[in-house]
Amino acid sequence: MSELILVRHGQATPFESDTDRLSPLGEAQARAVGAYLAETGLEPTDVISGSLVRQRESARLAAEAACGGWPDPRIDPRLAEYDGDGLTRILAPLLAARDPDFGVLLRASEQERQGPQRNRHLQRMLEPLTAAYLRGELTHAEVEPWADFRARIHGFLRELLAGPSGRIVLAFTSGGVIGVTVAAVLRAPDASALTLNWRVKNASLTRLTYGGGRASLDSFNETAHLPEELSSWR
Repeated sequence: MSELILVRHGQATPFESDTDRLSPLGEAQARAVGAYLAETGLEPTDVISGSLVRQRESARLAAEAACGGWPDPRIDPRLAEYDGDGLTRILAPLLAARDPDFGVLLRASEQERQGPQRNRHLQRMLEPLTAAYLRGELTHAEVEPWADFRARIHGFLRELLAGPSGRIVLAFTSGGVIGVTVAAVLRAPDASALTLNWRVKNASLTRLTYGGGRASLDSFNETAHLPEELSSWR
């Protein structure tokens, strides 16, 4: 048997012009992951990261905090998150143009972008937007379709499950990827992937055991290694 540990990246910067980098809190969270895993005696045989900066930096900082012994991270673009910037920049105006109720949510999110309730307004806007994206009701040539996003994650899982046994794979990725992975293992509908996605905290751990072409979920969204001051969803 083998183990797959999915690590969500540390907090990024969704309200800034460059959304694909770690915030100072995100950097501290990534280091906490590495220190914790080292303390537990984890010795990964494979370290994999998605191609996004926030994923790669989380892997790098965690490895540094583990004080050596981990193999060099391998970049796998299949573990990159769905195109959140494309959704809000390109698809959201398309949905607002045909759905006045969503238009209200979009305007409120834009107006509160720097306000104290920005996370709440962003979430209220994102939920119907991503649901329409998942159903294939919103498409654009510049935005990867949900079906393609899901397919590349399923491809990664099939390849992993077909590999040799006795591995401990540490994969630094994002909430949407973790949601799709858990939904696939549980044979849950696509909508469940988004429901899971909203619950995945920054720098959390999700563990699966796999072998013989099958996988089972051992834990979801572990955060015991993060003190309250290092806790965040976004």
